[in-house]
Amino acid sequence: MLSFILSAKRLLVGMWRSFKRPQFLSLFTTLFFIIFSGTMFYKGAEGWYWLDAMYFSVVSLIPTGIETGLYPTSHFSKIFTMIYLIVGTGVMFITLLMLGRSIVDFSIEEEKKEQAKKVLGINKADQ
Repeated sequence: MLSFILSAKRLLVGMWRSFKRPQFLSLFTTLFFIIFSGTMFYKGAEGWYWLDAMYFSVVSLIPTGIETGLYPTSHFSKIFTMIYLIVGTGVMFITLLMLGRSIVDFSIEEEKKEQAKKVLGINKADQ
């Protein structure tokens, strides 16, 4: 449970720091609109419920291979899905990379702070 809490803290701090970067904010906004457009398309073209359409739009962009049980049925939907995946997967990948970089940078900063505290603690004990 403790490791989950620490990981969640790193994720939240990483997200907070990422949103301060204009590039990440631009990518995140683009990703939001890609997911929104996919949700609207699948809602209208396939007649899926909102949550199902959004779930498919998000999960299909994450490279995990999760079986959603949903799939496009018309030729037009299949063509849209191919284009959607080519564009959306790239944006999702870059967004996740930038978020991961922020988390790693935060972890490195935390380690440096701990090392500095140890060095200062040792120096104070020597005096």
